[in-house]
Amino acid sequence: MPPYAGPPVASRSGDAASPLRLLAYLALAITLIVLDDQAGWLARLREQANSLVQPVWALAGLPGKLGNQVKDSAASHSQLVTENRELRNQLLLANARLTRLQTAALDNAQLRELLNVAERSGLDVQLAPILDIDLDPVKQRLVLDAGSREGVHVGQAVIDAGGLMGQVISVTGGTSTVLLLTDPDHAVPVTVARNGVRLIVYGRGDTLELRDIPLSAGVEVGDEIVTSGLGGRFPAGFPVGTITGLRPDDTHAFLVGELKPAAQLDRGRDVLLLRPGAAIRIPPNLRLQMEQSAPGGPADATALPTGTAPAATQPSPVVPAAGRQQPSSQTRTVAPASSLTPAPSARPPQQEGGSPPAGSTGVPAAGRQPTTPEAQR
Repeated sequence: MPPYAGPPVASRSGDAASPLRLLAYLALAITLIVLDDQAGWLARLREQANSLVQPVWALAGLPGKLGNQVKDSAASHSQLVTENRELRNQLLLANARLTRLQTAALDNAQLRELLNVAERSGLDVQLAPILDIDLDPVKQRLVLDAGSREGVHVGQAVIDAGGLMGQVISVTGGTSTVLLLTDPDHAVPVTVARNGVRLIVYGRGDTLELRDIPLSAGVEVGDEIVTSGLGGRFPAGFPVGTITGLRPDDTHAFLVGELKPAAQLDRGRDVLLLRPGAAIRIPPNLRLQMEQSAPGGPADATALPTGTAPAATQPSPVVPAAGRQQPSSQTRTVAPASSLTPAPSARPPQQEGGSPPAGSTGVPAAGRQPTTPEAQR
């Protein structure tokens, strides 16, 4: 390998000329800057250069933009999930509150109806909440949260705002069992409010049934059925149901009617218990219907006011038969007939039936003894 002979001569001359070249470039740059600042010679060139470099800048910033978008999307998704979860929980709580408010509103409306019924009818009632309910085709019963300690007794009638519900059949210290009208073992004596026909309603598990309706009874679909009060168990005038259908029985000698109960047997949370000796007032419209359907119309149902007695009729003097002595403890002198006959102008008119008026004297027939009011007394 030959020995190193040093750098070439050309490179040494070039190194000597590089400061001059640098100074020339600096002078040119300063000149261009001054000219561009004063006259704007390079503005067009700069705009073209920017337009050429713009895609490069966009490509250079694309990864950063994509990264920011991914980061923002992930953050917004997690935030949306959290907000959605919170809103769902708030919705559940709001629905629960709304359900409770609706239930309370229904309870208040039912209690208001019960109290209005008791106030309008003038009933001595007792409010009892429903503790349990047993509604099946074989057994229709309620369990009330009121027993003997609250004064409940067997046979007590149970009503609601619509009408009669049933009767109490068993009582314990704190609870009582009610047999509903629709129970197959239950029967109620009723009457048709329109014409007063007396019938009996039987339970059928879910509806009520009228049996052995005479063909001549004039019962029609839509008639209202109320309690008749017979038997002393249920007071008269309480709505029982409305006839929804009529059909002949197997013998075609009687009719069978289906009733829709007036009471809401499957709804509500409270009932009313009628206390013994409750004052019952039949509604005016029902009373008017019963009076109009009575024989002879409302005129026959009109009675005298309480405490008014019919005027007593004063008896007319009776002429005793001839030869019969007047039954009296004293012997009275009877005037002759000529002295008892009044003048024709002063003769009073006779009462209906031919008897002389009270306090007047009559002319005795031939062969009979005359009499006076004192003698008749």
